[in-house]
Amino acid sequence: MQTDDNARHAEKMAKIKAARDRMMTEKQGEKGLVIVHTGKGKGKSSSGFGMILRCIAHGMPCAVVQFIKGAWDTGERRLLTAHFAGLCQFHAMGEGFTWETQDKARDIAAARAGWEKAKELIRDPQIRMVLLDEINIALRYDYLDLDEVLDFLRSEKPPMTHVVLTGRNAKPELVALADLVTEMEQVKHPFRDGIKAQPGVEF
Repeated sequence: MQTDDNARHAEKMAKIKAARDRMMTEKQGEKGLVIVHTGKGKGKSSSGFGMILRCIAHGMPCAVVQFIKGAWDTGERRLLTAHFAGLCQFHAMGEGFTWETQDKARDIAAARAGWEKAKELIRDPQIRMVLLDEINIALRYDYLDLDEVLDFLRSEKPPMTHVVLTGRNAKPELVALADLVTEMEQVKHPFRDGIKAQPGVEF
């Protein structure tokens, strides 16, 4: 009986492998992707930083521009600036969440400065990936002009450069433009049970 089960399993896996191999031979193209991580669930920035670490592991120059969390002392900022500054530029341009600054003019100025830095980094042909962390928040509050961002990604992003844009409430036009979009869905979160943000989990 066990022998029959093993044989059936091996036959099934062989068929799956053959189908996967055929599918993979048809997919040979490469391009720089526009990647969006959005949604109410946790993990948008974490996923973006995971991609940055992959780039570093492959020896690919990359960069991070943080649009909101600039004042935070985060673990990813410590790690990248202390150990990987040669491969990853890190620019913390934000001054905190808009409800903390309570100064719209300052928020807009910080977002504009972040976007100017982002354009400079994306245009650099040596940089393979640029993470625009929490840029969707800046776009949501109209601190940045959406059409300007979309036009830049369409017309000025180098063909092989990946750009990752994170944050809740990604604009539908950005989702339409992107090559890869993931929406994080919140199922449970400890904050609702009175647990504060903790090192290693949230920052």
